[in-house]
Amino acid sequence: MAHTVRFTENFANNLDSIRDYFAVQEAESLFEQLLDRLFEEFVPNLGRFPRMGRSFLDVEPNSDEGRALLARLRERAGKEMEIREYIAGDYLILYAIRKSTVFLLAIRHHLQLSFDLKGHWL
Repeated sequence: MAHTVRFTENFANNLDSIRDYFAVQEAESLFEQLLDRLFEEFVPNLGRFPRMGRSFLDVEPNSDEGRALLARLRERAGKEMEIREYIAGDYLILYAIRKSTVFLLAIRHHLQLSFDLKGHWL
């Protein structure tokens, strides 16, 4: 049975962030490649194989704060919803499965993490 794949507002905002990041890097073609892969590969695969990513809720954080946040997330998700993560090349996709629907929650490119400490701390 194929699942319906839906985009959340946060996922769309993340795509905007990735587009803006690539624009600054003068690599707009990489964003176009992402969109192609998203609609030709990621979305169809998640529709057919929604559990292909690993369970996000099974990973135990190393900090007390992380454990507390994860406990709250587990409580909110309940037994009716699975939250999973899927690494696809340079991207990490966070998604939820509820009944026969996959909700795309978030996407990040690994290079979006900044090491410009001067820009962050001054």
